[in-house]
Amino acid sequence: MDFQDFLRHKFTHVAMGEFKPGKFEAAKQLYEEAVLTYTKGFKGAYLLQEPGTDRGISIIFWESVEDMEANQNEVYQHILKKMMPLFVEPPKTVVYELVCEINPKEIDEV
Repeated sequence: MDFQDFLRHKFTHVAMGEFKPGKFEAAKQLYEEAVLTYTKGFKGAYLLQEPGTDRGISIIFWESVEDMEANQNEVYQHILKKMMPLFVEPPKTVVYELVCEINPKEIDEV
């Protein structure tokens, strides 16, 4: 890893939405299916659910915006089309640049 690698920032695609009552589990399965289609530049994904509700947040990490856009292929679009009717209304989506990342230090057990 060289110095330029430290200057490069990851990007995140964040989607916030609410599913119709009882549809979160079906949406979760489609989410996992969609994430499995990702290849180049994909750095990880999280799906969060507000306890006791059908509201959630998806956070997907990418090496670049170009990689994120390149992964929105035909298979991904087909899965998304199956997921959209599960929402109460279309989710709010935003792309963020990751500008600070803090990881816990590894602790050696004695």
